[in-house]
Amino acid sequence: MTQHGPVPDFPVKDKIVAITGGGSGIGFAFASLCHQQGARVLIGDLKLVKDAEAYVSQSSNGSIIFEHCDVSSWPSLENLITASVKTFGSVPDVYVPCAGIFVPPWSNFWNDTEPEAYKTMQINVNHPIKFTRLALRALAGAEKQGVVCLVASAAGIRGNYLAALYAAAKHAVVGFAKSMGEADVEEGVKVVCVLPGMVRSPLWEDREDDYAERVKYLERESLGPEDVAELMVRMVEGKGYDGGTCVLKTAREERVVEHGHLTSRGQAKYDPSPRPEPDIGHIKHILAGERGKEWKVSGE
Repeated sequence: MTQHGPVPDFPVKDKIVAITGGGSGIGFAFASLCHQQGARVLIGDLKLVKDAEAYVSQSSNGSIIFEHCDVSSWPSLENLITASVKTFGSVPDVYVPCAGIFVPPWSNFWNDTEPEAYKTMQINVNHPIKFTRLALRALAGAEKQGVVCLVASAAGIRGNYLAALYAAAKHAVVGFAKSMGEADVEEGVKVVCVLPGMVRSPLWEDREDDYAERVKYLERESLGPEDVAELMVRMVEGKGYDGGTCVLKTAREERVVEHGHLTSRGQAKYDPSPRPEPDIGHIKHILAGERGKEWKVSGE
């Protein structure tokens, strides 16, 4: 079976970067940092904060653009890739599903007001997983290698009684990132994951409830969005971060909490349920059928 990776060092300069939640916080810090390093950047969000709006408007050459995106809508996520093709001439090289919510009053475990499903899970879990699948399809179609950088949380490796649904969602993202490590080697798509601790951002500061007070936001050590963005760029570009790598970043430490697929191969470690290697031929067959197929742009 053909292997299309692993992905080598991947400098963001001259790459196309698509990021959801890029209108504020970590997302905007990452978008602006990539742009400053020579990337063409597509920000998908519901709106831009004033600083982000000013930054985008000051870009005279159109190398960073804003596209309205509701990450709970899969057609809206697909449209980001379409916008990249229309604006920059190709599908993105780097995909960052950064949009997320923290225990809003309209979607959380304790209030339990939703009649059919938790919107939190749609935004915090389904959106990054779907965006990764779209990335695999788009990159295979363009016959390009690429990188997906998932954004979980320190809550993804510990419990949180106050924010149980949020913690469950971030655990899911970490588990997904670990599961996708092999795509680096097999398909030339590197999936990595950052787990930030408390970060100063609108997620906490622009709330209409008292959750910031409940978690003692002002009493806790926190990072700036730029601290996390700098690590994310390093993880995208390579420098030892292979597919499946998960890195914790807090005000006190930065460490790998899960080594990637390539780094882990051959290492003796405890497996609670040893099993033979599965046959991934079915996956290879599906993605082989997507290779070389141009991204469909409506009206063309």
